[in-house]
Amino acid sequence: MDDWEPGKQKLLEIVTDIDPAVEVVIPAAPSNNLFLISLTKGPNRKFITIPEDDVLDLCVDEDVLDNTTFLLKETIGTL
Repeated sequence: MDDWEPGKQKLLEIVTDIDPAVEVVIPAAPSNNLFLISLTKGPNRKFITIPEDDVLDLCVDEDVLDNTTFLLKETIGTL
């Protein structure tokens, strides 16, 4: 298991809590210290980038969790 796995699982939980119909694709590893995450609902798709450090800290830092949740809510709201 890689260091990012708990953060990736938390991301999936957040998205499912916001809208279970949204499909999420998270790459196995970051590119240029960023994860390019795909969010798809029906024919609509959006991409967001989340820094590698934020994924690592997602389960332990409340500020990172709040900011990431806000970003996901906004993005999913536009799908």
